[in-house]
Amino acid sequence: MNPDLSRPRPAGGEEHPLLLPFAERELPAGRHQFHKERLMAQIHEDLRAADVATPATAPAAPARVAGTRNPFLRRAVFVPAAAFALAGVLAVGFLSYVDRGAADGPGSTIATGPALTTRIGTADPKGAPQLLDRISLASASASASGPAVRADQFVYIGSKTANTYVKTEGDKSTLVSEQLHMRHQWNSPDGTKGWLIEPGNTGPEGVTLAGPDEKGNTPTPYLNAPTYNYLATLPTDPDALLRRIYQETEGMGRGPDQEAFTTIGDLLRGSYPPAELTAALYRAAAKIPGVVTVDDAADAAGRSGIAVARLDEYTGRREEWIFDRQTLTFLGERSVQVQGESGEQGLIKPGTVVYTTAVMTRTVVDRIKELPPTAR
Repeated sequence: MNPDLSRPRPAGGEEHPLLLPFAERELPAGRHQFHKERLMAQIHEDLRAADVATPATAPAAPARVAGTRNPFLRRAVFVPAAAFALAGVLAVGFLSYVDRGAADGPGSTIATGPALTTRIGTADPKGAPQLLDRISLASASASASGPAVRADQFVYIGSKTANTYVKTEGDKSTLVSEQLHMRHQWNSPDGTKGWLIEPGNTGPEGVTLAGPDEKGNTPTPYLNAPTYNYLATLPTDPDALLRRIYQETEGMGRGPDQEAFTTIGDLLRGSYPPAELTAALYRAAAKIPGVVTVDDAADAAGRSGIAVARLDEYTGRREEWIFDRQTLTFLGERSVQVQGESGEQGLIKPGTVVYTTAVMTRTVVDRIKELPPTAR
């Protein structure tokens, strides 16, 4: 599966009093960890639903249905309340790890300041299909030369990420940005084994991503919580693929088009799709209404590029997939407030980067917690 603990909370979502020091995935030796995950998932869905129900004139949020998105795949709604108090402890443990060769190297936790802001790039509603067609061709060529995944290997994704969110204590709300930090994730092709290390969301040694569900069964992969093996079964015809995405995400999120775009973005950022599927995902995205190009965007590592994006009309935030201008390689993703204000007391102003990530390394390794040569 593809847990992602680092994505942002919805607008106006202050820290929840039930949040725990670490948002861990369930551990086989402790059943309470599974129930903790279920609690976090419910908080995530409740706050997302509350975020959608804003003005009285806004369309009603679609009802949540069975098979909802894995809350750890996309943006989580929480930053642990105890994370600030634990920052010193986490930094010591995590920096000892990066000193041994983690992808970002020593001194990696760079503060992003009280709020991460950017210049809002200009959107072009006409250029997206042509750009996505070029990206699809480039990705097919690049992915075809990438390593295959054996059953005994692991997909490794190393990424830099940070969130900006509203923190409320008593009657005072402030805008806070996380430290830019490195996220290390390993998953077996069948999803039964995995590991995650992410400061602020796991302990310094990380947490296992393995373990049965509450009934002792191995979780079944699906579109919003996929495995590599599952991705290999998806259709590679863009029209068939897009139909599948709309069908499996029906009733989720803030409307079918935005949810389809977000789902594809999650797969591009947080998984290792086979070459033909990667190309099909881009061609499918070109068929989603409202997709635009943005002339200038930068990922969490500061790499500038061109973006494919879509505006979420409920929140005024634009979700941007960022690509290298020359090679059209996927660099990362970010969510930018571009219209109106959001968050408690309207603290999230236009130009605020609510979430940012940069994929630094994505490859195949032989052992869990093994760092590839490109990450040293």
